[in-house]
Amino acid sequence: MQHFPIFLAVAGRRIVLSGGADAAMAKLRLLMKTEAKLTVIAADVAPEIQRWATQDKLTIINRAMQPGDALCAALFYAANEDDAEDARVAAIANAEGALINIVDNLADSQFITPAIVDRDPVTVAIGTEGAAPVLARAIKADLEARLPQSLGALARIGKTFRHAVDVLPMGRKRRNFWSSFYFGAGPKAFEEKGAAAIVPTLETLLDQQIMATDTAGHVDLVGAGPGDPELLTLKARNALDKADVVIHDRLVTPGILELARREAIIIDAGKEGFGPSMAQSDIDALIVEHAQNGHHVVRLKAGDPTVFGRLDEEIEALEAADVRYRIIPGITAASAAVANIGQSLTKRNRNSSVRLITGHDTKGYADHDWKALAAPGEVAAIYMGKKSARFIQGRLLMHGANPATPVTIIENVSRADQRIIATTLVELEPTMSNAGLTGPAITFYGLAPRDAAAQSLTLKEFA
Repeated sequence: MQHFPIFLAVAGRRIVLSGGADAAMAKLRLLMKTEAKLTVIAADVAPEIQRWATQDKLTIINRAMQPGDALCAALFYAANEDDAEDARVAAIANAEGALINIVDNLADSQFITPAIVDRDPVTVAIGTEGAAPVLARAIKADLEARLPQSLGALARIGKTFRHAVDVLPMGRKRRNFWSSFYFGAGPKAFEEKGAAAIVPTLETLLDQQIMATDTAGHVDLVGAGPGDPELLTLKARNALDKADVVIHDRLVTPGILELARREAIIIDAGKEGFGPSMAQSDIDALIVEHAQNGHHVVRLKAGDPTVFGRLDEEIEALEAADVRYRIIPGITAASAAVANIGQSLTKRNRNSSVRLITGHDTKGYADHDWKALAAPGEVAAIYMGKKSARFIQGRLLMHGANPATPVTIIENVSRADQRIIATTLVELEPTMSNAGLTGPAITFYGLAPRDAAAQSLTLKEFA
C-alpha cells in the first residue's frame, strides 16, 4: 500500500486550486461537497467557475499563482493542464506547507483523490493508486446502486442518537441495535413515513434492546480453507463479520484474518508440528471461557475442521460446558491442491477411493494397509508429511509399490507463493529435503500434475 487512506478534516480550512479549465472544474465539483474554504487561482477561469464564485461557493484570484498564495492551506491542487506551470505552482505550495496533488501526475503528488460514493455523512472512498481508474469507477457505480439514498439521512439522525445508546453494553447488544436500525427498521420507517419517523423508531429499538435478556455465547467452528481468501465460504465470511473473538490456527493466512471485524479480539492459538505450540487443552479452555462470557467466538482452522483438525476434542469441551456451537466446513487442502494440478482425487478405472493421511501421526502408521496402498492406481493425500516422507517412502517400497509411481508435492496451496514439485516415489527423498520447503505442504501419492512441464519444479531443478 503506497497510499494510506484517511479522511481529513477540512471544515473551515483552506483548499487552494491553481487552474481554471476542465481539470479544475472536475476537482471543484468534488471539493464543493466539503465545508472547506476554496480558493481558485488562475488568470482565466471558465464561466462555470465564475458562476460558482457568484454563489459564494469559492473565491477567485484572477492571476497566476505567487508565493504566499498557499499559506495555511490544508490541500493544494495543481490543475493548470500544463506540466511546467503545474510543477512551478506545486513547488510554491509545497514550500508553504500544503499537501499537493498534481492532476494526472501520480508520481509527483503527495496525495490522491479517490473515487467517492457520497451518502453524507456516510462516505465510501475507492482508490487504485492510479493503476486502474476504470476499475475504481466500476466499483463506484456498483456501490452507488447498492447504497440507498436514505442511508445519509439515517446516519445523520442516528449520529445524534449515539449518546442514548451508551446505556447498552459494548459488544453484541449494541451491534444488534445498530444493525436492526440500519438494515431493518430504519429504512422501513423512512420509506413509509419519512425522516420524522426515524427518531421514534430509534427509541422503540432501544427500549427493546434494554429489555432483551442477555444471550448466551456461541461458537462457530469454521474452516478457513487452504489460504486464498476467495476460497472462504459465504457462511464462514458471515461468521467472521459477526465474531467478537477469533481464535485461529497458525496456518490461517493474514488475508483471511483481515476479514474479521476490526473490533474483534484476535487470538493466535497456533500449533506447529514438532515445534512450540499451545496445548490443545488450553485452546479448549480458551474457547469455552470466551463463549461463557457471552461472546460470539469463531474458532478458525485452516482447511476443513473435520479433516485432521482435532475437532472432536473441541466439541467435547463445548458440550461439557453446555456451550452452543455449529460447524462451518471449509475447503480442505487436498481438494484445493488437486484442482491446482489439474487432477481429481478419484477417477473411473483408476481409483474409487482416496486416503487422507496425516504425517504427524507416525505412531499410527503401523495401522495402515500399506500393501493395499502400494497397489497400482491407488491415491493418497498426505497432510503435514514433510518430516515423515522417508518413512512413508520406505513403507510403500517395502510393500511392493512401483518406484516410478508419481508423487506431487504442493507447498502453500492456493496462495500467491504456491509451489508444485513433481517427482516419483523412489525420489520422494531426497526431493523433499532438497526442495527447502518452508510453508505447509501436502503430498499426493499416485498423482502427477496434468501438465508437469508447465506447472512443476522438476527434479532437475534440485540437482
